[in-house]
Amino acid sequence: MATQKTYLVISALGEDRPGIVNTLSKAILEQGCNIEDSRMTVLGGEFAAILLVQGKWNTLAKVENVLPEIERQLGMTIISKRTGERTTEANLLPYGVDVISMDHPGIVNNLARFFSERGINIEDMTTGTYAAAHTGTPMFAVHMAVGIPADLHIAGLREEFMDYCDGLNLDAVLEPLKG
Repeated sequence: MATQKTYLVISALGEDRPGIVNTLSKAILEQGCNIEDSRMTVLGGEFAAILLVQGKWNTLAKVENVLPEIERQLGMTIISKRTGERTTEANLLPYGVDVISMDHPGIVNNLARFFSERGINIEDMTTGTYAAAHTGTPMFAVHMAVGIPADLHIAGLREEFMDYCDGLNLDAVLEPLKG
């Protein structure tokens, strides 16, 4: 019988500087745990990290106990929450969504509303801005991974999504994620 893994999700936010990842990862390793998944980035002048730490219940407790000291040492805001293994629905198809447009407010909300209204879960999302080549026009890019229920008619959904994006002047692609 397989034992269920135990996890701790750690969120850390603070002023960006070298050594943050080293300090966090070292503390986790020293308590006998492993970083199984993470997202880390610099937003403005702040460093943000979300880590999924795997370990036995007692080693996760050790990590929880050292977090206040790490928070003080790094001058960051750190929160944590216990969680279990992710349960995935077998009838979801993994699709990728890429959208590019001139930057303006509401793009993320419009996309989120489209998928939410259809019961489609956004599982991962990355956004960013950049200046268009030659013109310098402010551009906005979105990449999402979504789980589409297998009983949804994909061709119809794709056509509806493309029409929706055309109406908002968004260039979009909806295609299966590859392995």
